[in-house]
Amino acid sequence: MWKEFKAFIMKGNVLELAVAVIVAGAFGAIVTSFTNDIIMPPLGMLLGGVDFSDLALTIQDATYGAEGDVINAAVQIRYGMFIQTIINFLIIAFAIFMLLRTYNSMQKKEEAAPAAPPAPSAQEKLLAEIRDLLKK
Repeated sequence: MWKEFKAFIMKGNVLELAVAVIVAGAFGAIVTSFTNDIIMPPLGMLLGGVDFSDLALTIQDATYGAEGDVINAAVQIRYGMFIQTIINFLIIAFAIFMLLRTYNSMQKKEEAAPAAPPAPSAQEKLLAEIRDLLKK
């Protein structure tokens, strides 16, 4: 069983998948930073100084004790974070779309190059010579 597992784990597809997962995680962090730190601040400024991460609909306010400590946290629907997550998704989806589009165009170029016709076999050459001799 160990040998089978070792053979499975050492296959190229498994290693490529592991690399893809690691790269995707790093790419996700980059896109999250890009959205939160570069796209959302100017977008919030254009919309009147709105910070999307703070946008929430409070269903129930927090309750505080006599000493100011929180007894029950506020219940909120944080739609601002949802908007940021949607923007993250759209950026990632667009990047993947562009990657696949480029890959597919490269594949089409490879397919468009016609393969050279195979050279005639010795038998075909001999038959062509016979045909030419018979024509004379």
